[in-house]
Amino acid sequence: MTSRSSETPSSPDALLAELRARREAIVQGGGAARVEAQHAKGKLTARERLQRLLDEGSFVEVDGYVTHRHSDFGMDRERHPGDSVVTGFGKIAGRRVCVYAQDFTVLGGSFSEAQGQKVAKLMDLALDAGVPVIGLNDSVGARIQEGVYSLAAYAELFWRNTQASGIVPQISVMLGPCAGGSVYSPGLTDFVIMTKGTSHMFITGPEVIKTVTHETVDLETLGGAMTHSAVSGVAHFVADDEGQALAVTRRLLSYLPGNNAEPPPAVPPADSPWRMDPELDQLVPLDPSQAYDMQAVIARIFDRDSWLEVHTHFAPNALTGFARLHGQVVGVVAQQPLILAGVIDIDASDKIARFIRFCDAFNIPLVTLVDSPGFMPGVAQEHGGIIRHGAKIVYAYSEATVPKLAVITRKAYGGAYIVMSSKYIRTDLVFAWPTAEIAVMGAEGAVSILYGKDLKKMAAGGEAERARLEAEFREKFGRPYHAAASGHVDDILAPSETRPRLIAALELLRDKQTTRRPRKHGNIPL
Repeated sequence: MTSRSSETPSSPDALLAELRARREAIVQGGGAARVEAQHAKGKLTARERLQRLLDEGSFVEVDGYVTHRHSDFGMDRERHPGDSVVTGFGKIAGRRVCVYAQDFTVLGGSFSEAQGQKVAKLMDLALDAGVPVIGLNDSVGARIQEGVYSLAAYAELFWRNTQASGIVPQISVMLGPCAGGSVYSPGLTDFVIMTKGTSHMFITGPEVIKTVTHETVDLETLGGAMTHSAVSGVAHFVADDEGQALAVTRRLLSYLPGNNAEPPPAVPPADSPWRMDPELDQLVPLDPSQAYDMQAVIARIFDRDSWLEVHTHFAPNALTGFARLHGQVVGVVAQQPLILAGVIDIDASDKIARFIRFCDAFNIPLVTLVDSPGFMPGVAQEHGGIIRHGAKIVYAYSEATVPKLAVITRKAYGGAYIVMSSKYIRTDLVFAWPTAEIAVMGAEGAVSILYGKDLKKMAAGGEAERARLEAEFREKFGRPYHAAASGHVDDILAPSETRPRLIAALELLRDKQTTRRPRKHGNIPL
């Protein structure tokens, strides 16, 4: 509780002394005891987090004197200047950002009407200035004592998250609990970063779940960082501790523009645009049943050490992330043949589509590396809506107007070929490696369908005939020259040539312009 003098200052020096005293009260948060309790949990305070996140000395606080106005349930006995959140703006690597940090030392960081007003004002400033918004979340949830006022403040926040979507990047850094309706603000932002052991997100907690459904589950299993990173897909990044979470935030921001009217930030090239790695020429096995690591392909094509994977643990059969080509930011979408042969399932569809839409909203060119045998078969996938989810990829690529490049490294079968940035969903340039296989399906399945009855009738020599037919099918469809002859592929590259060719293509498409009929919005198959 902060005491205030009723005496009027008698001189300019007294006025300044009062100002200094009030500023000191603001930075004290919930007091020394609660700060110590926060540290005992291995957690930093809101202001310590801001110091680590932002460039030194760049933070400017806004609304530090705001307090809550409700006195119900004894709340008049505990008022803190700034209430339960620190808001303001500063710089990260010299670039402007707006940021808020929930203060757990003040009433558990509970979301009050005052906190909602402060964050809403900050988001309005961010939209007007065209700068990213970063939220450092550490809160027990809605302030129960304020009832509907707290809930209304959440509604204002969610509305602003939605209005800001696609205009300025929004990043949520989870550094403590987040429960109930409060999870929807992070869920509406572009990226969620969670911290192992200290951050949790869930709609209903373990006790409520046990009461209602009789399921027993602990906090970590229900809503911990790895659960939301690997199972639900809510979290895009997982950090071992707060320091790493804030470092990931700074690095992520280095790939993102300030707003949707700016290009993504370029860096001075430190890697030769003409670099050609001969190991790429031997990387893809000639046997289509053998796997290889698409991460190795990415590492050799894009600028060295520039790959920042997004959603690493979720749907790992698909890869998404940011990289650079000659210093320019690109979004990368790829299959991972090491996991499920790179097949596309429901989770991979959602992962890919959401990433494409983010890149398109913020002017980030897309590079797609294709190697997939198709969509995941099975009753669970069909009943789970693989048709609807897979259609999201088609929709996202078709809607995207940023420069789009694709490289078919090996398998591009059926629907997977079509949806993964194929030529006629308006990909600007499609390249293929000599190992590319572009067909409705693999040779084995195709021969069984086309010649299965005849092969069964053959008493002897059936296997030899099957092998001959499969080889014939592979010669026609298992090589990329047929597709190139019809214009479905723009060029066939030696794998080692890929990097300089992609750089040249991006340079050509740098000022790409598209026009289309106006509409309110499309109806993506959510």
